[in-house]
Amino acid sequence: MSDAAPPSDAAEPENTAGRDAAARDAAEEESAFSHPPVDPDATAAYGDHPDQVIDFYAPRGPGSAAPAVLAPLVVVLHGGAWRAPYDRRHISPFADFLARRGFAVASVEYRRGADAPDRPGEAPVAGRWPDTFDDVAAALDALPALARQALPQADPGRTVLTGHSAGGQLALWAAARHVLPADAPWRIDGPAALRGVVALAPIADFAVAEKLDVCGGASRQLLGGQEQFPLRQPYADPALLLPTGIATTVVQGRTDVVVPQAVAESYAEAAAKAGETVGLTLLEGAGHFPLIDPAADACAVVAEEIAQLAW
Repeated sequence: MSDAAPPSDAAEPENTAGRDAAARDAAEEESAFSHPPVDPDATAAYGDHPDQVIDFYAPRGPGSAAPAVLAPLVVVLHGGAWRAPYDRRHISPFADFLARRGFAVASVEYRRGADAPDRPGEAPVAGRWPDTFDDVAAALDALPALARQALPQADPGRTVLTGHSAGGQLALWAAARHVLPADAPWRIDGPAALRGVVALAPIADFAVAEKLDVCGGASRQLLGGQEQFPLRQPYADPALLLPTGIATTVVQGRTDVVVPQAVAESYAEAAAKAGETVGLTLLEGAGHFPLIDPAADACAVVAEEIAQLAW
């Protein structure tokens, strides 16, 4: 006879909660991806690679046909764990949603991981080093001139960066280029001319993301694997690139099981330790995908957060 205690029913509620969370996340993802892609009003290249393009959406809000003032420019960086299957098309309904709110929108494409996984049955590799960062830096540098040509209704002097998930990391990183290590090829001399950053469920702290195995170790893959991770982390991890001196807000769903709330909280704590206040808007009853789902209330909250910085 075993001396072990009889099985407890205590694990059953936990398992049920986990199944409920997974089901809720799947439903939210299905809703966010149910919207048909929205074609841009214009597309411009910032490099020679097919992925080095920016889609532009003209403001469509009330009075946008003849605006008294130019519209703020919102730069959107899509998520998808820096993996090739997820491109800017999946976030085009969100870009259109912002355009219908009166913003001029620039949705940036960039090089992501290889199309095929390293081994059968595995997820595609996340990101390309240094290509992913090369592209975001080049896109932001080229954006003012491209926007003036493609979107005369836009005011590049009132630019807000936003990005979802992996794109949130890229938005925070792009706003921190002036605090990159001195030998970083993407470093700029001073803060970018931005009104601010609104990062949506960003992978904003790589150390915490790795502990939680966010997106199957995507941040580790982005930096080239475990051996390269500690060497490249100071060049890529937003939590290590503080303070930026640029107004920053993080919007996070409390029920997010893809990029958990702990990641956003850790970034905000790192900012506070660096002497900077980062706004943290926590949304009850929202997971990962409602932040970019035009059908979700959370998306309207995101637009309001952007407006507070842009206007």
